[in-house]
Amino acid sequence: MADLTKKAAIIRGDGTGPELVDAMLHVLRSCNFQSELVLCDAGSEHWEKHGGATYIPDSTMKLLEESNACYKGPTTTIPRPDAPRSVAVTIRQKFQLYSNIRPIKTYDRLSPNRKLDFICFREATEGLYSGIEFRISDEAAIAIRKTTRKGCQRIVRAAFTWAKQHSIKKIFPITKRNILKETDGIFWNEVEKAVADNPGIQVEEYYIDNMTQQIVKNPERFNNSILVSTNLFMDIISECASGNIGSIGNVYSANMGDSYAMFEPAHGSSPKYKGLNKVNPTAAILSGAWMAEYLDEPHIRNAIFAAAEQVINEGKYVTYDIGGNATTSKMAEAIAETAKQKLRK
Repeated sequence: MADLTKKAAIIRGDGTGPELVDAMLHVLRSCNFQSELVLCDAGSEHWEKHGGATYIPDSTMKLLEESNACYKGPTTTIPRPDAPRSVAVTIRQKFQLYSNIRPIKTYDRLSPNRKLDFICFREATEGLYSGIEFRISDEAAIAIRKTTRKGCQRIVRAAFTWAKQHSIKKIFPITKRNILKETDGIFWNEVEKAVADNPGIQVEEYYIDNMTQQIVKNPERFNNSILVSTNLFMDIISECASGNIGSIGNVYSANMGDSYAMFEPAHGSSPKYKGLNKVNPTAAILSGAWMAEYLDEPHIRNAIFAAAEQVINEGKYVTYDIGGNATTSKMAEAIAETAKQKLRK
């Protein structure tokens, strides 16, 4: 039985965030999800109305601290020097959610000639996302790529732990070690230590530029493996990989630390589609299902994942980006009903 004292904070987000969050919550509640869900605000729309030094109001941060996990609907990060740090980066650094995990898996109807199934592990607390930038003149600025041994050790160990738990025999570390000798040197040194401690797992290093073209040209070679890298490199690679599975709207993710987790669709807030009930809810729903598993309701996760796969492969109630004309809410309803049927069996 689920622990009824568990609580998750649910950030509505910006743009299409609130409607995607509504879709996700509808599916969870249809499956009799037991943990407490508390809605809250964060993001650029709230900040533009209320101001402050951060996109996350104090009341929301307090709720996050009191929760066992959180869910973040898509949020907008304004690309101006005077705008706050993104919601995701702020939460990752605050709670030390160092593993950003994005599974890449195809659906039969969307990719009849391509079968992909691998996991991207991205370090999520440092690197070029540390936010250490300086304007040194009107004509030049510097950004610092902060790399620590602790940060590298955590993400590498997390990837190897996942590999052992899921019987995965190969890991692909991604670097640019021939150029970034010091920063990627630390990362690679931690990979070498993990290899020594895990003799049953094979490792093959790729440089970031080569890996990008391999993800386009021959992504099947990474099936049944884990890709692991530093913050920006894996952000790019996981986005590139998502282009092979039908839509970025299918890519769900988790941000894991040692005692807390944040779940979110991997895509942005798509403000031009706000209120149109049009965007693909798959990533939002599957991220919520993963949160259910984290909060000790794995049966709900399993039912929702199976339901989403069935609905997408049937193709009757899917959104425009994956070949249909269903609304966000109609696709969510189809997943909810299918998941409920699976839970009854």
